[in-house]
Amino acid sequence: MPMADELIAGNARYAAEFADHDLQVSPTRNLAVVTCMDSRMDIFPLLGLAHGEAHIIRNAGGVITDDVIRSLCLSQRYLGTREIVLVHHTDCGLQLVTEDAFKSEMQEELGIKPWWAVESFTDPYVDVAQSMKRLQLTPFVQHKDHIRGFVYDVTIGCINEVTAD
Repeated sequence: MPMADELIAGNARYAAEFADHDLQVSPTRNLAVVTCMDSRMDIFPLLGLAHGEAHIIRNAGGVITDDVIRSLCLSQRYLGTREIVLVHHTDCGLQLVTEDAFKSEMQEELGIKPWWAVESFTDPYVDVAQSMKRLQLTPFVQHKDHIRGFVYDVTIGCINEVTAD
């Protein structure tokens, strides 16, 4: 069975027991979480959140890109979020990639290098601190008093706080 067919069947089971129909558009905890797209991270239970309590913004590495800033700007200005939590993790796939090698591979294969940054890193703790600094420096994120960063340890399930320098 193709994966899309499995997803349709899974959605039918989900819809049969759907209970989130009364949730509002704005997150009730006024929280936005920026995290990695890693499939080992189920963010709502990982942080003890329920559906409707936070915006979850995900990408490869949980990197603060222009699109993440765009999403946070809209989240704050139109949907009332006031706190931002960053969650990177150990054993991230971006730790295995280097910017130059990746772009060289793409150019060799496709004839063109990506115009966007890969944003690979070697230490998730250092990268969380860097991400927190980026958020402090952008003019598009209005509410900066409550920005905190964490690294999730994929081997034990705990988050460890990172303090900005």
